[in-house]
Amino acid sequence: MSSNNNNSYRVDVSKAVGFKFRPQPVVFTSRDLILYALSIGAKYPEELHFLYENTPNFAAFPTYPLVLGLKKDTHGISPYASKNEEAIPGVPPFDPNRLVHGDQSLQVLRPLPLGGEFELETTVTGVYDKGKGMVIERTTDMVDPKEPKGSRKPYVSMKGSAYVRGYGGWDGPKGPKPEAFDPPKDKAPDATYEDKTTDDIAVLYRLSGDYNPLHIDPAIAPKVGFKQPILHGLCTYGHAAHAVLKTIGNSDPNALKSITGRFTAPVFPGDTLVTKMWKVPADSRDEEKIIFQVDAKERNQTVINGGCVVLWAKGKGPQSKL
Repeated sequence: MSSNNNNSYRVDVSKAVGFKFRPQPVVFTSRDLILYALSIGAKYPEELHFLYENTPNFAAFPTYPLVLGLKKDTHGISPYASKNEEAIPGVPPFDPNRLVHGDQSLQVLRPLPLGGEFELETTVTGVYDKGKGMVIERTTDMVDPKEPKGSRKPYVSMKGSAYVRGYGGWDGPKGPKPEAFDPPKDKAPDATYEDKTTDDIAVLYRLSGDYNPLHIDPAIAPKVGFKQPILHGLCTYGHAAHAVLKTIGNSDPNALKSITGRFTAPVFPGDTLVTKMWKVPADSRDEEKIIFQVDAKERNQTVINGGCVVLWAKGKGPQSKL
């Protein structure tokens, strides 16, 4: 696939943008919440409320819904190759092995339930030509299908972008410049959280629903350019959310209002993740705003940048019905 001036690949943006996928049924239980919390670094016993279902204040870690798009409505192992995603009108087929996660955001709108049956409603919000590749942007809301359709309020709204290498050059829109969340210059972090991942962290995280063999099969990784299986990007993202919430948000599941970040390099199981945090002026007196960056310590490499977390000031967020 040519990376520039790709005359054979054409995208009809007018057909793609605004396309709504069929609602995706999803299901989870308290067991799923505990597995997820363990895999993103929740600590025993100080964070028992994320790890033990009989704790009076047991709660879902607020970024949990990010895994549901691949977990879907099964409690078993769903083969990654059989996810059979619905085609996007106006976007010709492309090699999924060339797709990498670009950035991800999540906004919490209601306290998360401890389990049940829900739906993901996903809309294509942008398709952009980046010259050497294509970016597909989607927004996904988690809703309760039992609520009246006209008055459903999402639990969370998630926006993610995927970069498809080699599918650019079709003279399409370049897309808006992303909002910059750069650390303050010449200022040391206000807080740092260090967490050494285990060699089998990807084995644990995949049980949350992402069974892509790239993250476990030593024979697959070299075929797509990696010396060994890499950690799921959303696992690293979860570690970052956990680091900020534990360090600045007092591990309060109701404190997280939103999080955004951009993936910049792979993480390998066993890496030590160092999350650096800078407090910056918030948009409201009801909020705290934190810029963050995640580095892989052993390689001195930034793996997530452009990170921003907004926390509710103490006592200001939506109250959980736990």
